[in-house]
Amino acid sequence: MTVNQAATLETPGSASPPALREYPSKLFVETTTRCNLNCFMCVKQTQRGGLAEGDLSMQTFEAMEEAFPTLDALILNGIGEPLLHPKLEEFIRRAKRLMPAQGWVGFQSNGALLSKARALALVEEGLDRISLSMDAVSADTFRKVREGGELAGIDAALQALSEAGEKSGRADLQVGVEFVLMADNLHELPAALAWAAKRGVTFAIVSHLLPYDERHAQQAVYDTCSDAALELFETWKKRAEAEGVDLLRYFRVLWTYAKSPQEKQIVKLVEAMKAEADQKGIYLDLRKLFAIDHRRREAVSAVFEEARRVAQETGLDLRLPEVVPKEDRRCDFVEDGGAFVSWDGGVHPCYFLWHRYNCFANGWEQFVRPKEFGNLRDKGILDVWKGKDFAAFRQSVLGYDHSHCSSCSVAPCDYVQTEAFEQDCHVKAQPCGSCLWCKGLFQCLR
Repeated sequence: MTVNQAATLETPGSASPPALREYPSKLFVETTTRCNLNCFMCVKQTQRGGLAEGDLSMQTFEAMEEAFPTLDALILNGIGEPLLHPKLEEFIRRAKRLMPAQGWVGFQSNGALLSKARALALVEEGLDRISLSMDAVSADTFRKVREGGELAGIDAALQALSEAGEKSGRADLQVGVEFVLMADNLHELPAALAWAAKRGVTFAIVSHLLPYDERHAQQAVYDTCSDAALELFETWKKRAEAEGVDLLRYFRVLWTYAKSPQEKQIVKLVEAMKAEADQKGIYLDLRKLFAIDHRRREAVSAVFEEARRVAQETGLDLRLPEVVPKEDRRCDFVEDGGAFVSWDGGVHPCYFLWHRYNCFANGWEQFVRPKEFGNLRDKGILDVWKGKDFAAFRQSVLGYDHSHCSSCSVAPCDYVQTEAFEQDCHVKAQPCGSCLWCKGLFQCLR
């Protein structure tokens, strides 16, 4: 959809898409940046991030309340542990009093602080959904991934939530788990889902790892070449095999002066493949394509298939990420009308641009800086949402005319490999081209 097409959607008498309405449909609110664990996959571990510690004030929360009557969802978490905020129950109670009947309130948690008394208080105040971080089903792997946490703590938290639901008569309470995929825990996913389902979990969110340093980038089990690029490459690879040549020899023969007929055919086929990619608007990074670990990709696909089988047998609502990035992008945060509020009142467009951090999501170090459109210390959420800059940002995202950095053969270039991003190679002022959330790799409660 182009920007002009998106703009025409908001016409009199027709329902506007959430991104173009006069109010946000979802609010992601960071209650605190403090946490009781020290997980290596957390953005708090990023080098040179400079993330300040703090808690959401009641005054900042009140500046959002004008949006509650039209909210579909209020998600009360950011980079910290929500249960550390002493007013979490009050936030839930105030929100439920103002939100429409079909609106829901939820948050993600590591579960370590979820006692029976706390679980009952949260549910009685109106908590609708909660997702507990569970990245392993073996105690040793769990300790390795969640430093300071124990699998037994998840077991106790699930029991506390089950009892709270029964005592409060809240059969509608939805309890889920979130599993972050890594090389060290991939094989445990199906068993973890079965374990959770036996303990009353009704949904599961699975996400790939967003690496925050080069060492942990090796734990990622996804490739950055898109599904469309891989499909095109496989088609041409089979065509080459039928002609008796191996495309994977391309870089070995490309600069050979006196090429044999077979070597000339390899170069010819690759050039034809590149021409088709250009015609179809598919980005190709040949070096990445030729270096793909097909066995790893097949292993991930096999684990996902087994996970689907477990979900079907147990009735678990399972949300799996893509095995490889999608060429066709969709930003769920913008499309669903989301706004992200930091503990200090800053309003942002998405998880990707919520905080300052460095990451290796695309295989190279990227400096990500927050995009803030206003602060609730100065104005209400609706004024920020309807502000010219925020509205223009959302319309630009809906056009999906940003660069494809993960599939680009010249990335990282000077446009994105900078401390102060200004524009991408498509002359877009949003760094969305290097975001893998919109390509289906990273997921969250939303």
